Amino acid sequence: MNDPGLDEPISSDAKDIEKHYDEQDATAEDEQAFLEPSRWFFACTVFPLIAGTFGPMASAFSICALVVHWRVYIPPGAAEQDGIELPDPQWLIGINGAQLAIALVSNLFLLMNMAKRVRFSIAQPITIIGWYASSFALIGLCACASGPLVVEPRESHAFTQAYYYAIFAGGLYFIVATLMLITVWGAYKGHYDKEFQLTISQRTLMLQTISFLVYLLAGAAVYSHIEGWKYLDALYWADFTLLTVGIGDYAPLTHLGRSLLFPFAIGGIIILGLVIGSIRSLVLERGKVKLGARMVEKERRRLISKMHKKNKEAIFQPIHEQNDLATRSSSRILEDYPDNMTERERREQEFLLMRKIQKDAHTKRRWTSLLISGTTWMVLWFSGAAIFKAAEYEQNWTYFLSLYFSYTSLLTIGYGDIYPQSNSGKPFFVFWSLLAVPSLTILISNMGDTIVKGIRDLTLWVGNFTVLPGEQGVKATLKSSAATISRGYLFGSAKDVKETPPGVLGEDKIEYADGEDQTRKNDPESAAQRVVADNAQQEGSRARDAGRTGHELPKERNHYNYILIKEIQSVMKDLDSSPPRKYTFDEWAWYLKLIGEHEGSAETHRRPCKKPNTQEDEMSGVIGGGGGYDEKVKWSWVGTRSPLMGNIEESEWILDKLSMTLARQLNAIWKDELEQKGESENIDATTSKSSRIINQYDRTN
Repeated sequence: MNDPGLDEPISSDAKDIEKHYDEQDATAEDEQAFLEPSRWFFACTVFPLIAGTFGPMASAFSICALVVHWRVYIPPGAAEQDGIELPDPQWLIGINGAQLAIALVSNLFLLMNMAKRVRFSIAQPITIIGWYASSFALIGLCACASGPLVVEPRESHAFTQAYYYAIFAGGLYFIVATLMLITVWGAYKGHYDKEFQLTISQRTLMLQTISFLVYLLAGAAVYSHIEGWKYLDALYWADFTLLTVGIGDYAPLTHLGRSLLFPFAIGGIIILGLVIGSIRSLVLERGKVKLGARMVEKERRRLISKMHKKNKEAIFQPIHEQNDLATRSSSRILEDYPDNMTERERREQEFLLMRKIQKDAHTKRRWTSLLISGTTWMVLWFSGAAIFKAAEYEQNWTYFLSLYFSYTSLLTIGYGDIYPQSNSGKPFFVFWSLLAVPSLTILISNMGDTIVKGIRDLTLWVGNFTVLPGEQGVKATLKSSAATISRGYLFGSAKDVKETPPGVLGEDKIEYADGEDQTRKNDPESAAQRVVADNAQQEGSRARDAGRTGHELPKERNHYNYILIKEIQSVMKDLDSSPPRKYTFDEWAWYLKLIGEHEGSAETHRRPCKKPNTQEDEMSGVIGGGGGYDEKVKWSWVGTRSPLMGNIEESEWILDKLSMTLARQLNAIWKDELEQKGESENIDATTSKSSRIINQYDRTN
């Protein structure tokens, strides 16, 4: 008699595993991405997205350079913005139009490649060659316009805004083509796949950028006709309107223009929000994960080197019961560790070291991100002010006045008391503002994790022992603060504190040596957040108790499978935790035991390598393998095969291993059923395929 769910579902699951094998292979590659230098992350992900963003921007500037003549005659007593346009040579217009067509084709092939409609080997050569051709064409035209085509006397002639847009477009084409050339070189060198590994939102970034630029150019054309403005002046107005700077030197005066402003402004702001959101996703989410994992790896190597120099590597040496005395006598024992330390206790100390590495790397990443975004913003501010000072020489702008204008524009204040009027100042403002406003958004987001959080915590800390005393009281708050600042030297040492999971919203629960539990209720979180965190801690209490007391696994197969299913259900609740759930050592010990690993046994433990020597040294095998499918790999909590390394969240890693363990158990039950029914002739063929599929799937994780 067949039990439901043990026959067809196994074969169906096997097909599903085959179908999604490529996705799992990508996940496995993502787990070990921290071993690759950060520059390859930039080359395979960041550079294509920069090209997908600035390539369409360069084409938009090329359109601006084509629709308006490049030179003007300045009548006596008039300003250059009021000059009379001079016709350009026909060959200049023809070359300008041809380079624009080539650039648009290049953008189209890049977009199709990102959408996986055209192969990498076909799209990238067309894109790179086309952008280089457009760049050299525009640079050559600008050189001709400023050389042989200069009209004398120069004092009464000037370049229009279109000429400066051509300069910006030529420079952008050259930059994005060079970035894509680096990306292609890295792909053909084998550092990453030739196809872009981008998320859905990242693939649509280029399309969103194109939509915003088309909206900007079309709106400028409409308002140029309605208000009687020059087209490039209308573009300048549309730019500071959609970016909500609101300088005010141009404003719609007609009834129709003011009426159309309602839908035009809100529509543009929505599209701009989508673009900035995608850029923010790249920089703050995917960049945070990738670079954060790389920083953990660097911090791990630094700690191993530091402990090696200080002769404190005994904590990394596995303790084997059969030669325990020999191991201890040959190892350099840390002074703080007792002679009767067990392998489980050693692994717990190693685990806590890894947690310290994660914490230090996380802090460094946050402040590094703030430093990079802050430096970028400062460079845009100070360099922009210098260029505005040079461009607005006729208005006699000082550098301080340029700083003032740049600052009010960056913060989208837009007083309108001063504004650019020259033919070079307006195009630069459009280009500069499209860079500056998104950079400010990223800077503010990074400040929220560092400076703003620090100010908030300081404000609540002051309130805890002044006008708003916390639940622990003034004395307990001061002691807790002193212990934190002194890193445990005051009112308790670090070794007296055991780690428990930080909960959904980051609350810590401190367990002192005397057994007294004190929840840090004075942390800067609301009561509702503490309730959610308490529920999360209760979810993990059963696993912690099981891991701490060393519960043995049931030998009866159905009981064991039931425990696996219950634990899978429990871990699934942690998948959407924010911030991601971090498990205690006792919880990890229990989950590892469920998948065949024992923290008290040194069988699969090893010293961590500072850097893997060979591909097989640290990365062969599967943690929690066995059962005839894979050889177990020897690993360390501070090694590169540690579950705490890489970009995979802890709950995802545990869920995947528990699921694979359950799959093996079900496969074994299915095999036993076939044997009992006497269908031994079909067992070898069917089970070998299923085992092979599960084996391949397990290797990718």
